[in-house]
Amino acid sequence: MVGKLKAQGAEDDDVSFHNHDHDATTTTTEAAAGSDSDDFRTIDPHSGVKRGLKTRHLSMMALAGIIGPGLLIGSGGALSSGGPASLLIGFAVIGIIAFSIMQSLGELTTLYPTGGAFTALSDRFVDKAFGVAVGWNYYIVWFCVLANEYNVISSVLVFWSDKVPIWGYFLIFWFAFLGFQLLGVETFGEAEFWLALIKIVGLIAYFLFSIIYASGGVKGADAIGFRYWNDPGAFTDGFKGVASVFVFCSTFYAGVESVAVAATETRNPGYAVPLAIRQVFIRIVVVYMGSAFFFGLTCPANAPDLVGGTSRALKSPMTVAIQNAGWEGGVHLINAFIFITCLSAVNSSIYIGSRTLLYMAQDGKAPKFLGWTDKRGVPIPAIVFTNLCGALSMMNVSTGASEAYGYIVNLSGVSTFIVWGAISFTHIRFRSAWKAQGHTASELPFQSLWYPYNAYFGLAANIFLALIQGWSTFAPFNAGLFVDAYILLPLFGVIFVVYKLIFKTHWWKAHEVDLQSGRRRDLDEAKQQKLSGHAGDQKWWARIFKSV
Repeated sequence: MVGKLKAQGAEDDDVSFHNHDHDATTTTTEAAAGSDSDDFRTIDPHSGVKRGLKTRHLSMMALAGIIGPGLLIGSGGALSSGGPASLLIGFAVIGIIAFSIMQSLGELTTLYPTGGAFTALSDRFVDKAFGVAVGWNYYIVWFCVLANEYNVISSVLVFWSDKVPIWGYFLIFWFAFLGFQLLGVETFGEAEFWLALIKIVGLIAYFLFSIIYASGGVKGADAIGFRYWNDPGAFTDGFKGVASVFVFCSTFYAGVESVAVAATETRNPGYAVPLAIRQVFIRIVVVYMGSAFFFGLTCPANAPDLVGGTSRALKSPMTVAIQNAGWEGGVHLINAFIFITCLSAVNSSIYIGSRTLLYMAQDGKAPKFLGWTDKRGVPIPAIVFTNLCGALSMMNVSTGASEAYGYIVNLSGVSTFIVWGAISFTHIRFRSAWKAQGHTASELPFQSLWYPYNAYFGLAANIFLALIQGWSTFAPFNAGLFVDAYILLPLFGVIFVVYKLIFKTHWWKAHEVDLQSGRRRDLDEAKQQKLSGHAGDQKWWARIFKSV
């Protein structure tokens, strides 16, 4: 549907994982790729993590993982800044870019489901200094997102009861999430599966409410139709408003690439990763575009609660819409829903951030002690360190929750553009090496759709958005917001140049790139082949469900 997945039978496994020419080069290649016994170990022999995530875990992460209060609350600020049309345009544009990025990532991760994901692949296909810069920028995304989620979850509870100070709620949840993460990847996957399912059900329920409300089906409320597109209007601040929405939307979309980080801990990445990549398309259309449309339909962009609300819930378009429909107590329902999304978002942010740090430490890009895992495959130092970074959320004690949220969103938004652009560039470099070394696209287990146009579009679009996302800080000029919007662009260059000069890294030429190491076979390969042999016996509805 959104990519071409090659059937992988026994013959394909031979082509993909082994070179049967008996010469010295082949021996080196097979040693680099690892033995079959390594492929079928429960603990990954290279990174030490446990391959415990099931296909349904990864699929649900692709559909609704990471989705949290950023979407439910941050979209209120985006709606206020740009209007309903700007919100829809922003989600659509970033969605197209996200689709492009996921196509590139699907091709890379299906072939190389190894530790480090795209940060490690940047080492191999570009330059280790480039991989270091990408890795640290990606980590910045996740400790910023984590800090925001802690900010929101603490503020929600303060709204219900202010008897405990906000920092008290933070400490309670900090220790609770730390203990939960230390239980292992299988517990994380199972919790994320059910929490993500609740998020999907909750959003669909709101979409249905929006249709009924706009149509005049709510007793005592007028049929609003598209009233708010006319008054206060589709656009509130012209192009400046549209540009300001982009950074919000990029933050909402951050996390679609997380399936690549989770691939190493997936039992069957050869099957689960392409499936998850295809399901990201559903996430973009249903979750993001659906939210943008219905938020703009049911909530006016000039609603005072979106700008000056005293609580987190009052900044949600969902709460404003429910209250406008006549249910003043609806704030508690939305707060409860936001609280549930926070549990999932914090859980996922710690997971992705800690794994990113783990793989960087094992590759020499971060302090070595952060690359240790226990015998259960749990990276305890990386988890603790990442969770500590969540304390950045406590800046809201002095700056206020709303202002703190804005600062952190800007940082994570521009980092997302940088990382996504790096993924497209890494994919382009991989294809150049793949062709230079005599391979064809037909050999790939997953082929990116519309290559090379898709990859070049992703690279160009992310560079453009990284440059214009701070447009709103120029007139009137705001030095603080300008620095917040653009500081990470030169930081990326500084990390790259300094690391390259100190460690004298090598910019790989196409014929020098290692295309063999890092591949592995699925743990349940035999079972999958048996099931695929009976695919024709499945009911038509089962085949359709499996395909999406």
